[in-house]
Amino acid sequence: MLREVGAPLVVEDVELAPPGEGMVAVRMAATGVCHTDLSVRDGTIPQSLPAVLGHEGAGTVTELGPGVTTLAVGDHVVLSWMAPCRRCFFCLAGQPELCEHGIDHAFAAPYGTANGDPLWCALGTGTFAEATVVPESATIRIEPDFPLEMAALLGCAVVTGVGAVVNTAGVSPGETVAVIGCGGVGLAAVQGARLAGATVILAIDRIAAKLDLAIANGATHTVGASADDPVATAREITAGRGVDHALEVVGLSSTVEQAYALARRGGTVTVVGAGAGDDVVSIPAMSLLADAKRVQGSVYGGTDPARDIPRAVTLARTGALDLERLVTRRSALRRDQRRVRGHERRRGRPDPDRVPPTSDEASERSGE
Repeated sequence: MLREVGAPLVVEDVELAPPGEGMVAVRMAATGVCHTDLSVRDGTIPQSLPAVLGHEGAGTVTELGPGVTTLAVGDHVVLSWMAPCRRCFFCLAGQPELCEHGIDHAFAAPYGTANGDPLWCALGTGTFAEATVVPESATIRIEPDFPLEMAALLGCAVVTGVGAVVNTAGVSPGETVAVIGCGGVGLAAVQGARLAGATVILAIDRIAAKLDLAIANGATHTVGASADDPVATAREITAGRGVDHALEVVGLSSTVEQAYALARRGGTVTVVGAGAGDDVVSIPAMSLLADAKRVQGSVYGGTDPARDIPRAVTLARTGALDLERLVTRRSALRRDQRRVRGHERRRGRPDPDRVPPTSDEASERSGE
């Protein structure tokens, strides 16, 4: 959990509240590590504290709150930080990723206590723990034979990256794509471009090891942003025009402006990275008129969790989506044998003796 902005995360025992109306308790099996978690820790994204971080994970339903009708105890689920209400303007307009109430649960009330302090969960999910409590609409049931460790990555990184390419940018077969930032979301975007049939997929990052990962995930070309000129490289491999689609997956004004320069006249710039509120992007007004480029944001990859997470499972089963390529490291939640206290213990359910490993998506500084 995070107790102070900028402070290291600490491991503590917590007391979870039992699931209330429309809520479910989930025993976590694995969680991914996303750059957004770092943005919460650093204060870029505001969050009530103390809070358990983590917003993409998978696990098993252990208890149902009143009114829950679509799940049963024992179901395997992927957690989505966006819990669409299906009733607001945006949900009814086919944009559940913009739901007016999709993260209300993150601010409605503390979901537990830690040493007597009210405890919150980041983005209403709190996956950096052995258990959590989330809304029914934040859970997507999957088949029990699909590995939960891989399913954890579907809650954010995969659907955000692939969705930014397929849903938001709408990349078509034969088009050219550049992806700035090869963290977990950026690598998923590279895979999305491959799935979409892009003929050129240019991966850009400052870290050489991430460019190697990008090649493994389907990039056709790479460029090191620290030493080389990505714009010159993009024009060299596109007959001097620039790419059809430039995706920014870092969250900095400088890389958004670079993405704009990478796109050809009439091309599309899709901003995926979570930037700071005071980091202002500057684009020449004449260029907007003369070059007819389109600049757009992408929230959660335009994802409808109920639609896109099952699709991602299907793509992973067929091998079209390679989730294992997105995992660079696995680590355990080291707890010194501490265990979660809460409604499961109070109701006489034993805690497991071992904490399952987590999945790390290689997102670090140049991730989501």
